Amino acid sequence: MDATALLDRYERMNVIRRTEKAAHDLFLQGLVKGTTHLAAGQEAIAVGASAALRPDDYVFATYRGHHHALARGATPEECLAELMSRATGLCRAKGGSMHLTKAATGMLGSYAIVGAHLPMAVGAAWSARLRGTEQLAVAFFGDGATNIGAFHESLNLAAVWKLPVLFVCENNLYMEYTPIADVTAVPRPAADRAPAHGIPGEVVDGNDVVAVEEAVGRLARRARAGEGPAVLEAETYRHFGHSRADPAAYRPAEEVERWLKHDPLDLARGRLAELGVGEETVAGADGRARAVVERAVEAAKAAPAPDPREALTDVWADGGAAWRT
Repeated sequence: MDATALLDRYERMNVIRRTEKAAHDLFLQGLVKGTTHLAAGQEAIAVGASAALRPDDYVFATYRGHHHALARGATPEECLAELMSRATGLCRAKGGSMHLTKAATGMLGSYAIVGAHLPMAVGAAWSARLRGTEQLAVAFFGDGATNIGAFHESLNLAAVWKLPVLFVCENNLYMEYTPIADVTAVPRPAADRAPAHGIPGEVVDGNDVVAVEEAVGRLARRARAGEGPAVLEAETYRHFGHSRADPAAYRPAEEVERWLKHDPLDLARGRLAELGVGEETVAGADGRARAVVERAVEAAKAAPAPDPREALTDVWADGGAAWRT
């Protein structure tokens, strides 16, 4: 990856990190309704993967999905306004933090039910196959989802039909509060299980945006060529607890320190330095990201509350709210 492309990826990750920090601060100010599940520390997976995809590809994410929504075209203002229950929010205040969706850019939703979106991604890939569009569906999920039935059912059906779908596990080592290694028989909960379904499973450094983009790009080309699905396990680490209600005291201090030294932004800055990009240029990207998020925070704060009369709109395709039988 050349310096110009890497600087672009760095700035995108910077915007996401600052948006997550803004969500954290707004929550503490009582302006974010409900809880939030922050993905600070996992930005390289979203940015690297999105950069390797086509604009019309489909993305499905978990309730920890702010980074994917932003990587697929949602703006910081749209996301923060949604978290603050404003009319200008991404889902007009109907989704909140755990259901960010922007279908126009291929972001087909964040899902609060663990693993519920995996078979949906299989369905989207099947749809692309039927329509002959060469689109790809990508399901991002946490390590905990690998221990539920929907994970295996989805891999099996995708393999049987050789569908253009990628399963990307964001392995941040913890399924909520429980270390995934304590309850899983294999060391790589996603990649080690892929061969049982006859599909390749790979592991990548999920904090290295260059490595993620290369891996997703290669597996995406393979899927579009009709060679079927693949599993990519991206090793990463969340900077915050499971949710805003979790101080993450169960994580060993030395583990936290080790992973914080392997921060996606720091890795990208190091790569930029190796490519000869000066500190002033990197600082310029930092400044642009800061300005974007600061404007987004103020705009979201100033946005109006939603109109209660719109509560039942968007329920049905025709806009009605009558019960269907």
